[in-house]
Amino acid sequence: MAADMHAQGAAERRDLAVRAAVEQGLVGGSDPAPPLVCLLDTAGIRESATALTHAFAGALPAGTPVLHAFAVKAAPLVPVLRLLADAGLGCEAASPGELALARAAGVPAERTVLDSPAKTTAELREALALGVAVNADNRQELERLDALVAARPAGTVPPIGVRINPQTGAGAIDALSTATATSKFGIALRDPGAREWLVRAFLDRPWLTRLHTHSGSQGVPLPLIAQGVRELHALAEEINAAAGRRQVDTLDIGGGLPVNFASDAHTPTFAEYVTVLREAVPALFDGSYGLVTEFGRALLAKHGLALARVEYTKTTGARAIALTHAGVQLATRTVYAPAAWPVRILPYDAKGAPKTGRAVAQDVAGPACFAGDLLAAARELPELAPGDLVAVPDTGAYFFTAHYGYNSLPRPAVHGFAVRPSGGVRFALARPAQSPADIVAEAGGDHRDALL
Repeated sequence: MAADMHAQGAAERRDLAVRAAVEQGLVGGSDPAPPLVCLLDTAGIRESATALTHAFAGALPAGTPVLHAFAVKAAPLVPVLRLLADAGLGCEAASPGELALARAAGVPAERTVLDSPAKTTAELREALALGVAVNADNRQELERLDALVAARPAGTVPPIGVRINPQTGAGAIDALSTATATSKFGIALRDPGAREWLVRAFLDRPWLTRLHTHSGSQGVPLPLIAQGVRELHALAEEINAAAGRRQVDTLDIGGGLPVNFASDAHTPTFAEYVTVLREAVPALFDGSYGLVTEFGRALLAKHGLALARVEYTKTTGARAIALTHAGVQLATRTVYAPAAWPVRILPYDAKGAPKTGRAVAQDVAGPACFAGDLLAAARELPELAPGDLVAVPDTGAYFFTAHYGYNSLPRPAVHGFAVRPSGGVRFALARPAQSPADIVAEAGGDHRDALL
């Protein structure tokens, strides 16, 4: 019931925001209003952050150290990271760029984790100097860290862990499954001799105090995610028993909670995930270990909305087609893998009111110059007309926040919005639209004659 009310509130805020975006000129059915804008529901983002923190806090003994580190890759926007930090979250960075974004958002080093399968020596050195926690991906990285840790003054080494691949199997989307038998991530736990090597690696390195896994992602069922966490906990217990002390003190259990893209319902919830974890790994919640999580999509996806103008409509081979300004540059995964990443299309009229009428099968096409640039094929919608608007919900993570520069299509403006008690909507610019001059500069415009 609470989840249904939550979804209803979000849908009501969304409709108010669409109408207000038109009225305030952020997007419009005709020039000179922009043909495309992206919106983030700041109240919804805060609600998700609260749901996450409460779900774990309610299951752990008071005082258990917990860091919920938002996966920056899901929404690499400094104002978003700042908002989440204000809601009590840290950051999980997987590149120097993401680490720079976290720092720009004011996220403290002690609330930041660096993960990547290909960290350079310079990146590792910087992370250690900053005091950022590091999860090593492989044996060779550990050897690099041996030298770097030895060069650090005593007492200045931040938390360092090792990522394992529990090899528990794939979900419904192979490209996103990180715990397969041959995944590129982490040290494969079930490979011959790997477990024994890991135990010895910790015994030889007293500064290794964490274990990390990321067994979840879109398309992975909760019990399979929990199985990977169970393997992580068992390995920590084995290492600590061999060491005769509590060397591993923190378990980084990653993120990867799937998102429902079929409706406004927020399922599964963080509370449901905690319930599954408690059933699979009850000792995870006894306070023996500090915890780190790395959720991204589950925190942001439901709170993003791309809003695009229908520029033209036509019929080809008896198929109705609506040509819009939202396509592969925003919904890259949907366009290239539509079966795995279907999106909903919500139609609005030129004034921003929900559009009704007889449903007609229509293709909703983007602006890019290739035939596959479709958000939806033969989708049953009220017949769209030039000047109408199409909204693509659930796009707050890995969609418009991580732009794809095909055809040099510009990055659209991103605005956060908040609905006042009066029903009015206040927008705040989180990222400006990319101008033609910005595109030229990014494409080497200042070096025009360099290759002559």
